[in-house]
Amino acid sequence: MIQPNEQSTMKQVGTIVKVAGPLIVATGLADVQMFDVVRVSEKRLIGEVIELRGDRASIQVYEETAGLGPGEPVYVTGEPLSVDLAPGLIESIFDGIQRPLTTIYNESGDRISRGIDVPKLDREKKWPFVPACQKGDVLKPGDVIGTVQETPAVLQKIMMPPKLEGTVEWVFDGEANIVEPIAKIKKKDGEIVEVPMLRSWPVRRGRPYTEKIAPDEPMVTGQRVIDTLFPIAKGGIAAIPGPFGSGKTVVQHQLAKWADADIIVYIGCGERGNEMTDVLMEFPELHDPRTGLSLMKRTVLIANTSDMPVAAREASIYTGITIAEYFRDMGYKVAIMADSTSRWAEALREMSGRLEEMPGEEGYPAYLSSRLAEFYERAGFVKCLGSEDRYGAISAIGAVSPPGGDISEPVSQATLRIVKVFWSLNANLAYKRHFPAIDWLQSYSLYSDKMNVYFDKSVETDWSVHVRQTMQILQEEAELDEIVRLVGVDALGFKDRLTLECAQSIREDYLHQSAFDDVDTYSSLEKQYAMLSMILAWYEKGVAALELNVPFAKIITMDIREKIARMKYVPEDQKEERFPAIAAEMEAEFLALMEGSGDDE
Repeated sequence: MIQPNEQSTMKQVGTIVKVAGPLIVATGLADVQMFDVVRVSEKRLIGEVIELRGDRASIQVYEETAGLGPGEPVYVTGEPLSVDLAPGLIESIFDGIQRPLTTIYNESGDRISRGIDVPKLDREKKWPFVPACQKGDVLKPGDVIGTVQETPAVLQKIMMPPKLEGTVEWVFDGEANIVEPIAKIKKKDGEIVEVPMLRSWPVRRGRPYTEKIAPDEPMVTGQRVIDTLFPIAKGGIAAIPGPFGSGKTVVQHQLAKWADADIIVYIGCGERGNEMTDVLMEFPELHDPRTGLSLMKRTVLIANTSDMPVAAREASIYTGITIAEYFRDMGYKVAIMADSTSRWAEALREMSGRLEEMPGEEGYPAYLSSRLAEFYERAGFVKCLGSEDRYGAISAIGAVSPPGGDISEPVSQATLRIVKVFWSLNANLAYKRHFPAIDWLQSYSLYSDKMNVYFDKSVETDWSVHVRQTMQILQEEAELDEIVRLVGVDALGFKDRLTLECAQSIREDYLHQSAFDDVDTYSSLEKQYAMLSMILAWYEKGVAALELNVPFAKIITMDIREKIARMKYVPEDQKEERFPAIAAEMEAEFLALMEGSGDDE
């Protein structure tokens, strides 16, 4: 059915009695339901009901409330806060409640004027609809009616609504806008329903699926420290906590650019305006390695900067995850970046304080954990609705900004109870210019065992052996550092000193990765394996050489070490010829050392 215009269905039923920043209390609203959308005052500001007591409703307003006062009207729409789902989502930039920022800019300039009412998606633009069914076909919920090539990178599938099934009476073929019917479905009771491309879905309710499946395939990111040591699964959930300046946003950008996902949904939730500007300026310019096109051709951006109304910040997370679920239902692998959930939690705290609820730890509401879980649990690997076997996944990665980098605070702790991957950013590493500043001693991934089995099968059989050895060397280094600080490096034996050298090589030549270098910004799994095995091979040969009394100084000053260090700058298309040559050179150099070791004695 073509959706009725919201304006025509609105009726005045309430009156404002109190205004407290973004919170408004109105009376005369006995018939409204929780999370219904209302329009406040003659300015038609968008608000959402968040508390009901008799006929009094508390409303969080998603726009600036300056100048409002008691006695002004409240109009009820009778609909929950929803997003529009149809062709036109990809390449769009929305605010926290899915208002298209480009359209608003064209209408009212660089400030969002209050009460502005623009369609969430372009209702005039014609899209080429190709039917995937014909008259007489029986379709179930989730079955594909037809497709629209939205961008060269994304084929959007127009599916049956979740509760509709019946026989196709008529299907359209050609160009249509999103509100025109593209099919007529005859239900079992004989009723004929017109189906347009446009769907509306309440943001606080997860979209249905057939079943949830345990993820068993990694989401390759091209970031060595993540893929090797702390991998994330497709359909996994991860958190990136870290103090100010430790590189959370850059890691998020890297994952958005390079992660092995079909669709990217990036939510800038309460972020600084300049960081969102970086995203908005960068992404259209970025070359997408998967498609060869601009990265924006498979990206949806939700920009909610720190100067936008705090209530809209709270909604932005739900808007993003609902859009992600829509693409997941088509069978796509979606990666959603939430930067940052701490700002979202702050919005919750502010609204909870204005509602005069009993505060929990550090003033956050008592329901903080359950709201966070609500968001993250909507990620996962699922079998989609529909007759065909379609599988989709949402991988959710949330940045957390704990004050002063203290992860014992409530938002970090509540997040860690839910997520399975913890990439802990360390300020000391960031100050040393080691990026990504992921602390290899603090971080963990609960997917590691499963993912290593996958890597052993698909990359090399000894991948997991290399990973274990690497972690062991890094842990040994941490223990030896304590001794070095007390008594100096000269007190260590040569083998321990070689371990320190190898750990330094792993840190500086492997785990350190420049986001701004054209070659180093992304490493394929094959390149990661080749680099790591080279460093570990040097270490093992070095230990063997020490046993043959080769001087320690000669091992650590070998010419080959420089070439191993520069392997990260070898382009992907040259690694096949250059890496074996480096391996052969290392072999020859060690052979020469071993043969000459007797001369030095």
